[in-house]
Amino acid sequence: MPTAILLDPQLVTEVAEHLVRSARVVPALRVENDGRARSWWWPLPAATDRSLLATLVTTNDMAGHQAAAAALADEVDRQVRERLQRAPAEVVVRAPGRRSIAELWLRSLMSIEPWLPTSIDQAEAAAMAAEISAWVRSALVGVGAAGVSLRLLEPIEANDTWAIEPLAYDVDEPSLMVPAAHAMSAASPFGPDAPQAILAALGRATRVAPELTPVLDQAVAGPTQLDDIAVAALLSQRAGPLAEVGVALLVPSWWTNRRRVGLRANAATKTVAAVTASGFGFDDIVKFTWEAALGDQRLTKADLATLSKAAEAKRSLVRVRGEWIELRPDDLAAVLADHGAIASATVGELVRTGLGLPSMSTPSGAAVVAVKASGQLGELLDGTLHERASPGDLPDTFNGVLRPYQERGVGWLRFLGRLGLGACLADDMGLGKTAQVLATVLADAVGAPTLVVCPTSVLGNWEREAERFAPTLRVLVHHGSSRLRGNDDALIARCVEHDLVLTSYGVVVRDVAALSRIEWGRVVFDEAQQVKNPYTAQAKAVQELKTPRRIAMTGTPVENRLTDLWAIMHAVNPGLLGTVRSFRDRFAAPIERDNDDAAAQRLQRLVGPFVLRRLKTDKSIIDDLPDKVEITEHTPLTREQASLYRAVVDDLLMRADATDGAERRGLVLAGIIKLKQVCNHPAHFLKDQSRLAGRSGKLIRVEELLEELLAAGDKALCFTQFTEWGELLTPYLARRFDVPVLWLHGGASRRQRDQMVASFQSAQGPPLFLLSLKAGGTGLNLTAASHVIHLDRWWNPAVEDQATDRAFRIGQHRNVLVHKLVATGTVEERIDAMIGRKRALAGKVVGTGESWLTDLSTDELREMFAYDATAEED
Repeated sequence: MPTAILLDPQLVTEVAEHLVRSARVVPALRVENDGRARSWWWPLPAATDRSLLATLVTTNDMAGHQAAAAALADEVDRQVRERLQRAPAEVVVRAPGRRSIAELWLRSLMSIEPWLPTSIDQAEAAAMAAEISAWVRSALVGVGAAGVSLRLLEPIEANDTWAIEPLAYDVDEPSLMVPAAHAMSAASPFGPDAPQAILAALGRATRVAPELTPVLDQAVAGPTQLDDIAVAALLSQRAGPLAEVGVALLVPSWWTNRRRVGLRANAATKTVAAVTASGFGFDDIVKFTWEAALGDQRLTKADLATLSKAAEAKRSLVRVRGEWIELRPDDLAAVLADHGAIASATVGELVRTGLGLPSMSTPSGAAVVAVKASGQLGELLDGTLHERASPGDLPDTFNGVLRPYQERGVGWLRFLGRLGLGACLADDMGLGKTAQVLATVLADAVGAPTLVVCPTSVLGNWEREAERFAPTLRVLVHHGSSRLRGNDDALIARCVEHDLVLTSYGVVVRDVAALSRIEWGRVVFDEAQQVKNPYTAQAKAVQELKTPRRIAMTGTPVENRLTDLWAIMHAVNPGLLGTVRSFRDRFAAPIERDNDDAAAQRLQRLVGPFVLRRLKTDKSIIDDLPDKVEITEHTPLTREQASLYRAVVDDLLMRADATDGAERRGLVLAGIIKLKQVCNHPAHFLKDQSRLAGRSGKLIRVEELLEELLAAGDKALCFTQFTEWGELLTPYLARRFDVPVLWLHGGASRRQRDQMVASFQSAQGPPLFLLSLKAGGTGLNLTAASHVIHLDRWWNPAVEDQATDRAFRIGQHRNVLVHKLVATGTVEERIDAMIGRKRALAGKVVGTGESWLTDLSTDELREMFAYDATAEED
């Protein structure tokens, strides 16, 4: 069976979007074998795009490259046409009359319909297509045995000048680099074609960087002198265009890490010891002094005199304090105008500027390059809050013993709270976030109630944990049909009589008018990924709650995209990361699309003071948690399952060919669900209430696992995404093993849920607990289980991990074995492999559900769903 070529449609879309946004597209005309002509918008990647294009190729053979190229060309063409439809343009003809092929071609480029009329002259169309093709080829970067780089030579003595030297290198072994003059000689290590390749590359370079013209004027391509104005232009403006034409400018290390002349805000704030209950909020006003600075270093009078003389001499590059800087006269004049002035700004503006997000301006328009601060503000900017926050003593009212890392977490939450700043407690699932927050409520009394907003499924857990760790707290559960509503004043009075008010995200949306009138001492967002979409009603509602202290709790601060982190941080520190659009442009796109390490470091520095993340696999954090062992259990289909599987695939492909658009996507998604059901059991797919025994490879393996673990006295959690499958399995497994089997699904009430959890956790409780993935995947402590079985796979690893962590958490004293069942030879096996590759991208960046599959072509679907009969059960 040929290897299936599985292209990730989302990745193809992102690469195409990058090319279109960068204007790396070119119009083209192609005449098909049947004589019809159509216009194209073709991708025209630059040399710098090669590594990005390589991510599309899933196989090393020619078919893989061809499939990637075809998919990318289709997507680029589609995106350009859609953009042109949103900004329509008109083709203006010189004179009325019969439309020329050129005009028809231009009109088709701006239309959704790419085909030219069939009445055109085919020979004329073919000739025009050839001319366009030749024009496109003239813009392509050549590939030969030798590549070219340009190295800047710095002045050594005061009176020396800059120079630039062309170098040649082996394209297959870039570390082999020699002066271009040697590569063009008779002794060239690159062969006889090297001189022509080098001259061609230098010619392309001079077209995008006219400053390099003197290099070609030399008799020999050796070092050439340049003035500092030309060098500054090369460094600041030409590196990108040169790279696009295949010529690398070897930039000095000091330029990559260069610092800019600007202003530094020097502020002094209260020390940590002086922090009071009044807090230190982002909106507080702080006075400071503007200082001339190079990066974060203050410039002396002597430094400023040196720079002023250089500006008068119209020098572009100046050495100051042993390093080269680019000097812009306007920048220096603006700095001198504001140097020494006293100004004021909010704490938020100073923090954002000091952490790398420019948000301040000066009267002269000078660049603000740094913030120097002492006291509380200095604590924030130097990123040492985690270490400096003292754990402190817990009050006697806390009923329990915290681990050392939990004590540090309480100290950090209390410290940020007293500063009036929000915190994201992002400890790994199972490390006791709830206990830390309850301890903080007791240790940092604020004279007003704390509101906890959480999913409905977690309300019972909060009640139990509060009763266990903080029995003196007066707790109110504001939820359900019996909750006080319709009288805002009565509700407000009821809430302020309690220390801890528990409610759900849904209730906050419905009761926001009353809840937003209360001055809460603290608001806690548990499972804060619930507000990761800033456009939902619940994300907007939580923004209306009034409080000086905000805490987000989540084990997955980045579940799918970096914008998840923006939304969570916006909930606890509004405005810290700017608008969601600016966050995407500054951080999300560079990090997710371009793997920009510098952007990732800036983001880490910005959010670091407000996010505390510890992993339970880190032995320095917790050394008494057992191991988690994940096993993929490959199970064969029975012959009955294989027959049903083929029938579903054949029907799906036939119907997919006859539909398109939203109807086709819905059809494909429904087909995937049917295939999953077939892989589970024929009775699950047929819904005929027929017998279960002996008809499913998966069920046979599940029975084998359960027989072994029950004999050993172990307990197990079994997760499924299908409620109907759980309904079938529960009575069957109870009869098969003669044990009680619990079944938790979305229709269970909170009371029933709590009773099932308590029963399973008891020593003599039922050994088997079936759970629907959505109803039981979060908010439960089920450490009585030492086995977790995923009966059918969910394609987002983060969701599966959340479910697994119901057992793998604090309180677990045995190794946890995780069994993931995959039907061999089916779509489950192929997507399981793809998920494994996706997991390495960022740990969690995987699209939810199977919607990414719905846009595959019929041929791609055929390869994806094809059943490998060699895996069938005998």
